[in-house]
Amino acid sequence: MKQGAQGSPGTPAAAPVPAQQRPADGEECGRERDAAVPGAARGEHTHGERSVPEQRAAVQRSSVRGQILDALRTALVTGELKPGEVYSAPVLGERFGVSATPVREAMQQLAQEGAVEVVPNRGFRVVERGARERAELAEVRALIEVPVMLRLARTVPAERWAGLRPLAEETVRAAASGCPATYAESDRAFHRALLALAGNEQLVRIAEDLHRRSQWPPVRRDRAELVADATEHLALLDALAAGDVDVVRGLAGEHFAGTS
Repeated sequence: MKQGAQGSPGTPAAAPVPAQQRPADGEECGRERDAAVPGAARGEHTHGERSVPEQRAAVQRSSVRGQILDALRTALVTGELKPGEVYSAPVLGERFGVSATPVREAMQQLAQEGAVEVVPNRGFRVVERGARERAELAEVRALIEVPVMLRLARTVPAERWAGLRPLAEETVRAAASGCPATYAESDRAFHRALLALAGNEQLVRIAEDLHRRSQWPPVRRDRAELVADATEHLALLDALAAGDVDVVRGLAGEHFAGTS
């Protein structure tokens, strides 16, 4: 029987968190996840520490919650937390060496982002997202982002686009690492910086939320597919810098179609 939070009689327990799974492609993913929760955040005792004021303790707690949130996001993108499975806050807390409270708070945030759903008296179920829903998310992203890209291609000077090239190149390096979590983060960073040129914070926030939703549960893609997807960022950036609206429209359409 699976370990997890206790529910009503006959109710299956929440699924355990895999101890040290590594994705088949990109061994650094697991190490990055574990590194996201350093010793103090994992609840390890540090000798000689003095008591801290209440305000500082609150900041530290917020920091722990943020680190747990990052670690859970990585586990979702790598597939370590499996779609359809239920995970309890206490079991996840044991996995990270912290109490259930910051885990529960982080999971509530993930529920708002559409990555998990609350299961009363059991924990949180990782959402299962089918091909149709993925296609719908890709379509909505395209409806929002492509018109903005076309407008920016007409108005933003070439030198401004040059500032985004390091981010585009970073997506290629992240894809070459084979780690889906690393690539997912760099992919969001590139799109976020691109849309930020429009000067609309609400647009960036909404697009980022849709982007996160489209990234989990993860679609299994090998290293070559990730690199091909990342390389499209460079081609798109070249077209934007050249102000070639037709090429931008075609590349952006293909890019979003490939994410569904």
